[in-house]
Amino acid sequence: MKIMVGGLAAGMGFGAATALVNNLSSPYAELGMPLKGTVWAGAAKVLSLLMDAGWSWAALAVAMGWLARTRARGALVGVLALFAATGAYYVTDALVSGAGTDMVAWMLVGLPFGVVLGAVGAAIRRPGLIGLLAALTVPVGAAVQMIVMPPRPHLTLTPAIVLAEVIVWTAAVCGAGWAVHRFWVERRAERSRVA
Repeated sequence: MKIMVGGLAAGMGFGAATALVNNLSSPYAELGMPLKGTVWAGAAKVLSLLMDAGWSWAALAVAMGWLARTRARGALVGVLALFAATGAYYVTDALVSGAGTDMVAWMLVGLPFGVVLGAVGAAIRRPGLIGLLAALTVPVGAAVQMIVMPPRPHLTLTPAIVLAEVIVWTAAVCGAGWAVHRFWVERRAERSRVA
């Protein structure tokens, strides 16, 4: 029960923070206008590019599944976290900017993705190839998104976009490196036990 409440709380916090950061990063939004041209506007833009990406929402469900430990609980808490994040995102966005909502459509998307990603998160703890593949899900997903849909809303590169891309690539490489390292350490330990 504790993990379910934690998943709801983490999702609500993530969704609300993402909506706030998006509004702070836009020079056209009421919250972002006073920040225009300041270092805070640049920081908000970097955070917005990091938080409002598909891989980071996927990482939320995977992290909640990892905390849940079992596939069934992971699947459930993954869905709960994505539902809570989506609801909090759109409620916060409506309160801050009065924007319309696609909340129901995104909740429908969150249902199958939350189930799968939450179960994947729980599988990270498993030894062997299953654990390796599960641990590679978010780093590989982030890398694929960076190739297919980089965070470049405009043709010109800004320092915020470059910094966001460097952070994502660095995190993806470090995450994949950690997963592979853990896999090889476990294999060596297993071989030494057998020998």
